[in-house]
Amino acid sequence: MTHPGTPASEPVSRYCFPDPETVYEDGIVAVGGDLAPGTLLAAYRAGIFPWSDGPITWWSPDPRAIILLDGLHVSRSLARTIRRGAFRVTVDTAFRQVIEGCAAARPGREETWISPAFLEAYTRLAEMGWCHSVECWQGDRLAGGVYGVAIGAWFGGESMFSAERDASKVAIAALVVRLRECGFVLFDAQVMNPHLATLGAVDIPRAEYLARLRVALAAETRPL
Repeated sequence: MTHPGTPASEPVSRYCFPDPETVYEDGIVAVGGDLAPGTLLAAYRAGIFPWSDGPITWWSPDPRAIILLDGLHVSRSLARTIRRGAFRVTVDTAFRQVIEGCAAARPGREETWISPAFLEAYTRLAEMGWCHSVECWQGDRLAGGVYGVAIGAWFGGESMFSAERDASKVAIAALVVRLRECGFVLFDAQVMNPHLATLGAVDIPRAEYLARLRVALAAETRPL
């Protein structure tokens, strides 16, 4: 794993997002705007993330799912997979392939929120050093991965995929180790689902999440 360096200077947003604590319980904060780098980073700083682009909707759900950096659940089978080196793990070597893998249709999920506009927006963030990927390889074949955004000591996981059993879980486990090593304190998983639950993700009240977010954004870390 190599350090890609410090992100480019943070671009300014054209928009001001409302306080998430003032929104309705369904978690929708705003509709419209754009996916420019400054807009995305301003949203994440406010505890908000985009989820669709027809039109763009911005969300801050209550409760909020997080992965505890000191509480990742690694099953016995996953631990065996990691120990035997089933996958070669890299960081920021194939971002575009990872996000395209996350966007691809697969059995049980024929549609995806990762539209071409999202692909381009997050690829741009990656080029600027704000978005990162962890890749799992079998030989020269990408077997799975995860990507997300890093600001201060906060990391926001966006999506993951597996082309081979446990590849995304190995990527998450490697990411958690990397985040701890670099001094991160908050791993945002957005919305709970069964896959996240198997990794030990927990739901916390939005107010608690926003308080943790403020602390994380003010902290300094080593570059991922």
